[in-house]
Amino acid sequence: MMDGDAGMIRYPWDTPPEPGEAITVAPGVLWLRLPLPMVLDHVNVYALDEGESWTIVDTGIHSKRSVGLWETLLAGPLAGKPVSRVILTHHHPDHIGMAGWFMDRFGAELWATRTSWLLSRMLILDVEDEPTPQALAFWRSAGMTPDVFEARRAERPYNFADICVPLPVGYTRVQEGEVLYAGGRDWDVRLGGGHAPDHLTLWSRDDNLVIAGDQILPSISPNIGVYPTEPEADPLADWLAACARLAEFARDDHLVLGGHKLPFTGLPMRMRQLSENHHGALARLRAHLSTPRTAAECFPQLFKRKIDHGTYGLALVEAVAHLNHMHQAGEVRRWRRDDGAWLWQLCDS
Repeated sequence: MMDGDAGMIRYPWDTPPEPGEAITVAPGVLWLRLPLPMVLDHVNVYALDEGESWTIVDTGIHSKRSVGLWETLLAGPLAGKPVSRVILTHHHPDHIGMAGWFMDRFGAELWATRTSWLLSRMLILDVEDEPTPQALAFWRSAGMTPDVFEARRAERPYNFADICVPLPVGYTRVQEGEVLYAGGRDWDVRLGGGHAPDHLTLWSRDDNLVIAGDQILPSISPNIGVYPTEPEADPLADWLAACARLAEFARDDHLVLGGHKLPFTGLPMRMRQLSENHHGALARLRAHLSTPRTAAECFPQLFKRKIDHGTYGLALVEAVAHLNHMHQAGEVRRWRRDDGAWLWQLCDS
């Protein structure tokens, strides 16, 4: 990289691979992309050449379309070689959905952090036909608008099992500080957090590659959310700590292979942006909370864009994450409104 590029975010490829095709991003490393039926309409996965087989990092969701695309990829860009190992960056369904399929099809090994494996297996097994009392209470606490609340109460909840193949028992645990060999390279294992606990990132010792999952993305910030399972959680503290920790290893020439969007260079600047994005949101909230507000009433200040039906749930859990962070730092106080919603206000207001 020339000196003039230092400190800038650049995209070596301006278009992603077409469905069923692959782009070689480095010797023995293929970039694949699979569709998602949501606002963020794709997930990136990576294939690392092991000679007689492949290691796949993340998998996409399970659907008829995904199975068909994987069959095309296996016969085409992956040259008919089997998948011997699947590495999971984190437990979200767009990353784990097909892992069980590869294990059943090829006898592939599954490598993941313990937290990712336990959450993946638990959430796939936990099928709910209606919202739990805990979910309803959480939505009320967050000040979910009545029309959205009634609609969601009447709907069957989204379940991991809808788009994930069950995971067989047995996996290989990956831990912070280990060195993992894959695709002809040694990779340092460094764990993130905030978006997902014990989020795996891999940093090549032999060249400039970083496989980042959703921990480090260009142009968008991954969702930082609080959920009914742990309503007092402070994932934003985990996120900010992870940004500071991983930023120490960032170089301008790193080629970052993220779970969404395009591979990019300019990692030091991006790490600063990822942290500053949330510090800016907290500053806007401090001004907004001079008057008591519910979490749902914080959307305009947090996101600076229209929140529609498709993004409402993610916006709500992220708003609660920021308010929990401020509450646990002693910056805000809260009390119950008559309808059960928390009202939040800056302590010195």
